[in-house]
Amino acid sequence: MHDDLTGESLAALGDRVVAQARHGEEIEVVAVRSAETDVRAWDGGVESFASATADGVGIRVVIDQRQGFAHCGSHDEAIVAETLAEARDNAAFGTPDEFLGVAAPDGVSAPNLELWRPELAEVAPETKIDLALELERAALAGDRRIRGVESADYADTLSVGAVVTTSGIRSIDRSSGCHLSVFSVASAGEDTQTGFGFSVGRGLDELDVQEAAEGAVERAVRLLGARKPATTRTTVVFDPWVTAQFLGLVGATLSGEAVVTNRSLFADRLGEPVASTRLSLTDDPTDAAAFGAGPFDGEGLATRRNELIGAGVLQRFLHNSYTARRVGTASTGSAVRGYASVPGVGAMALAVAPGDCGAAELVAGIEDGVLVQEVSGLHSGVNLVSGDFSTGAEGLRIRNGELAEPIREFTVASTLQRMLLDVVAVGSDLTRLPMTAAGVTLVVADVTVSGE
Repeated sequence: MHDDLTGESLAALGDRVVAQARHGEEIEVVAVRSAETDVRAWDGGVESFASATADGVGIRVVIDQRQGFAHCGSHDEAIVAETLAEARDNAAFGTPDEFLGVAAPDGVSAPNLELWRPELAEVAPETKIDLALELERAALAGDRRIRGVESADYADTLSVGAVVTTSGIRSIDRSSGCHLSVFSVASAGEDTQTGFGFSVGRGLDELDVQEAAEGAVERAVRLLGARKPATTRTTVVFDPWVTAQFLGLVGATLSGEAVVTNRSLFADRLGEPVASTRLSLTDDPTDAAAFGAGPFDGEGLATRRNELIGAGVLQRFLHNSYTARRVGTASTGSAVRGYASVPGVGAMALAVAPGDCGAAELVAGIEDGVLVQEVSGLHSGVNLVSGDFSTGAEGLRIRNGELAEPIREFTVASTLQRMLLDVVAVGSDLTRLPMTAAGVTLVVADVTVSGE
């Protein structure tokens, strides 16, 4: 990562490949360089340490409505030339599709985002190891009932990328990120529970060891003594961590790929109410606070704020240039991809517009309900075509506006459509997470909780 932190050499590599375009040929080049570190502490020592750098180039060729793609894990000019030749060969065997083509500049200006912390590249491995060890110690010291730590992790990534096309796109993107995560183990008698905590930042100065440790300790300790609840239909309060996971699934149903393949729940619902009027959902990678923020999408177009649901009404779907052509609209700057794949479509920074009340105030207004702090098997338990979901969960009962006894081994079941319509309150606690969605406390009425 030290030979070119600006990304200019990556863009220049793209320039040289694009300059070789033949008559009638479109070329798109994606060149990346990344560095990652992962540290895991356990039992006062280092269980694992991994640090790696990677180079990559992906080349897409479109000619005569046929597409070819190839990639390599090197910036070596000879290897890149072989990759271009392979992409051309693959195009000859492609299926004709009139909507294929590289993205074209659309006049949208890229946001000015401060996502790069160059000092992260200079942090000594020993400092990163010390953070993981400190995190483990803090979790163990958080409560006398904490008996151990399953894992205490530090991870970071620095990435520089460039997209260059024959259509005139030439974009450079740089970002850094790091996070702490810990799973603590609490015991009382024969009962054992685990809890998860985290802290996210662009640089080390934004990480908070105590915040991560305290979150893991609280989540583990408050579940001690949990029992399976009786089956009921009740109001459910989703913790921000859980809400973010559900929002990721909702975002997938609002993808242009889901629309053109008839796999979206909402394909014919533009302009119609699909959620509670209390709910507004955006995908905004121009928000520097979002973990998935970035100035450019996977095709080199400027990112932009996309309102997906406004006051409950479906406003738009997310598109890359291909799906946009398929449905006769414009790209929303939502192409996602790695160098080893062609562009897909996806949300990068989903967030619900926060409400005015904190989590405690929302709970105080509930006579009887359930706080869900963790779900298991969510992705396998959701049918994104029908919207049906049933997922294992754990949390606490809510009685007379207060958190009561812990519960576990129950399922929460509904449909994504029904859940969105049954939102009765949104918390003010917007929580940034190391994923494509931010979390917030969400109160949903009339959800089936299945236990005994």
